Amino acid sequence: MGLETVLFCRKWRRRRKVPDVVIVGAGVAGAALAYTLAKEGRRVHVIERDLSEPDRIVGELLQPGGYLKLIELGLEECANESIDAQKVFGYALYKDGKDTKLTYPLEKYSSDVAGRSFHNGRFIQRMREKAATLSNVKLEQGSVTTLIEEKGIVKGVIYKNKAGEEMRTYAPLTIVCDGCFSNLRKSLSAPKVESPSCFVGLILENCELPHANHGHVILGDPSPILFYPISSTEVRCLVDIPGTKVPSVANGEMANYLKTVVAPQIPPQLYDAFMVAVEKGNIRSMQNRSMAANPVPTPGALLLGDSFNMRHPLTGGGMTVALSDIVLLRDLLRPLHDLNDAPALCSYLESFYTLRKPVSSTINTLAGALYKVFCASPDPARQEMREACFGYLSLGGICSYGPVSLLSGLNPRPMHLFLHFFAVAIYGVGRLMFPFPSPKRIWLGARLILSASGIIFPIIKGEGVRQMFFPATVPAYYRSPPVY
Repeated sequence: MGLETVLFCRKWRRRRKVPDVVIVGAGVAGAALAYTLAKEGRRVHVIERDLSEPDRIVGELLQPGGYLKLIELGLEECANESIDAQKVFGYALYKDGKDTKLTYPLEKYSSDVAGRSFHNGRFIQRMREKAATLSNVKLEQGSVTTLIEEKGIVKGVIYKNKAGEEMRTYAPLTIVCDGCFSNLRKSLSAPKVESPSCFVGLILENCELPHANHGHVILGDPSPILFYPISSTEVRCLVDIPGTKVPSVANGEMANYLKTVVAPQIPPQLYDAFMVAVEKGNIRSMQNRSMAANPVPTPGALLLGDSFNMRHPLTGGGMTVALSDIVLLRDLLRPLHDLNDAPALCSYLESFYTLRKPVSSTINTLAGALYKVFCASPDPARQEMREACFGYLSLGGICSYGPVSLLSGLNPRPMHLFLHFFAVAIYGVGRLMFPFPSPKRIWLGARLILSASGIIFPIIKGEGVRQMFFPATVPAYYRSPPVY
């Protein structure tokens, strides 16, 4: 596309007030992206199915690495005292009556830098309000039904507005951020969605966590139980239940399960508040999903957020990945004054899929691997791996500092993750060999290594070995912005 054509398109679009970017969805990713691109001078049209405050039981914990990205985007005030957000400085891990505290490595950062936990809906509404203050953002309630495609290029979207009228909007770039239940992702990727478990959520009121300003993870049976503050008076409890079915709330099965199976496993300081929350009956559940990013590069369109890539929410890494992707996309688009040459833009943005890998693959792999390790299992090798993980993290020093820096998003290095994961396995084998090895213990140690390999290698394969560990060998890594 020649310079004269670019300049003509730019003038025509400004005169007609045609947006530069259409964003589908105004959740965490969509609202943050709208504000970010508008601050860069782009005209943005955001279409969100429901602009009322969301009420979810996940997306409530932002890791320190994600908070740093929020600062980069100028959105840190959306996660402060105005929504009663709480600082989080690390985790407390519980197993069989023992506990260990894992603190984020924040020594190099200002006192404001920490994790943040909050009501998800309040956080999203603050970001929507922040985006709406910019004159070049149009925030509209509507349901997008279809991408408008001409000759293989996405030109915009068809949607129904709040009044139910079918509308069309056009832009050189459409970014789909419509969440985990996306109805558009199949047009832009080849998704393989897995549903490993469900979360059952409760809110505990007016109780104090054993370790203030820390997330609490109980290695329960059959799977982990989480506690973390979401306001100055409320603590979220998430009970993981493996599989896709949960006990019925309506007939009392869920309350009975929580009282008889879960309650005996939680710390005594939280027991009374937990039982009160169960009796209160405001019990909610949601399916947990994971999905490796598998994009189909399409001129004129891009996927972002949970519509693009999901991981088990155990480690609270989803928002960190989304915000990191937004910072990267902003920086890639910054040199481009015009987005109209869709094929050239699509080719250039293929670099996005490789450049995002250090952060996304580290957080995704850690989430998937930790969930499998933290779940109880009848397999003795898996039981030993679980014991080894708790023991390794309890050692302190690099054995806790390293994994927590990965978990927090402050050290997104896949090779460090790989090394720590197998250090846990080797530590587990060492425990079996002490004080004296026996044929049975040697065999169990070999099975432990095989079990560890069976956990992590399929996840790494899904992320892409080359992109994850050797991104500089991928040609798209070096793509330059189109020159007009």
